[in-house]
Amino acid sequence: MQAQLLLHQAHTEAAERLYRKAMSIAREQEAKLWELRAVASLARLWRDQGRPAVACELLAPVCGWFTEGFDTPDLKDAEALLDELGG
Repeated sequence: MQAQLLLHQAHTEAAERLYRKAMSIAREQEAKLWELRAVASLARLWRDQGRPAVACELLAPVCGWFTEGFDTPDLKDAEALLDELGG
């Protein structure tokens, strides 16, 4: 949430740091859904910065972990983003 607020204030570097921190914490805790959310947010940031290939490389493997829950909003959003990125 704090990263999103920073983005609205055009503090993209600070927002990216927070997304990376969220990813790291989620990985440490093995919290796959939270990691998906953080990765998707960072991928959106990179897409908006004109870096879709890097965003796709980050997001694709995380989306690939899931074997169920395809109808959940988070996974639907991530899959739609991945399709948009060409993944």
